[in-house]
Order: sequence, then structure tokens, then C-alpha cells
Amino acid sequence: MKIDVRSAVYTAQNYIRSIQDLMGVIEDLRLEEVELSEDQLFWFVTLGYNRPVDKTHNFLADLVPSSKFERDYKIFKIDAETGDVKSMKIREL
Repeated sequence: MKIDVRSAVYTAQNYIRSIQDLMGVIEDLRLEEVELSEDQLFWFVTLGYNRPVDKTHNFLADLVPSSKFERDYKIFKIDAETGDVKSMKIREL
């Protein structure tokens, strides 16, 4: 029995929350995209979230006014049959 789109999204949300202590502060977690692969074996769920800007690695950060947060995106590959998370990757813009 295949999992539905709602289950795939909940799986991705629960996964990112379970490792949040490893990722640091994340805020405003939102669903961005969902796609079922053509072969219907995997759900691809994209979640977006805000994270504080790390100014220690950017010497121009003090010169250029910017938001205190940046939006990041993760793509989760979820097995459509079992609901297991197979991967989490950075979505490049």
C-alpha cells in the first residue's frame, strides 16, 4: 500500500524536526513543493525554513545591510511504499 501525499509531507516534517538539534535554529518551516516520481516509487518533498545568517564567514556582512535570516530549502526523497526517508538534500536555487 502506497503512502499518500499528506503522509509523505508529515514524514519529511517529522524527519527535519528530529534532527533539528544537529542543524541549529530553524524557523518558519513550510511546505514548498511535492512531486511523485514518474515511476511512482518516491515522493520528493521540498521544505523551506529560515535560519540565522552566519556573519562570521562573510567579511562584507557588516558593510551590507541584510536580513538576519536566510531561506534554505531541503528536498526529501521518501519511499512511496514504506514511507522511509531515503535522502535529504540541499535544494539549489
